[in-house]
Amino acid sequence: MAKSKNYQEWLLEKLKDHDEAVAYLNAALEESLKGDEESQHLFLVAIRNVAEAQGGVGNLAKKAGIGRESLYKTLSEKGNPKWHTLVSLVTALGLNLRLT
Repeated sequence: MAKSKNYQEWLLEKLKDHDEAVAYLNAALEESLKGDEESQHLFLVAIRNVAEAQGGVGNLAKKAGIGRESLYKTLSEKGNPKWHTLVSLVTALGLNLRLT
């Protein structure tokens, strides 16, 4: 019998793919617009998951020009990033933000 992967391992493997990461972040962003505190936190979790899948949070911090520890705090459960920080992170992931 094949050994099963846990969900986080499976998710991180999927998020290595650019198109999967984009779809995942878009879904998280849409959910975060519901306005309640829990749904708003989902987008930060999604960014952290994509960062981990695509080289790690430390690597993203370097690309975004943000201190590693500061980025961990930003993406934590109590994180409350500024708009320019979110834009820096999205750009460092090689993505764009668009409104439709």
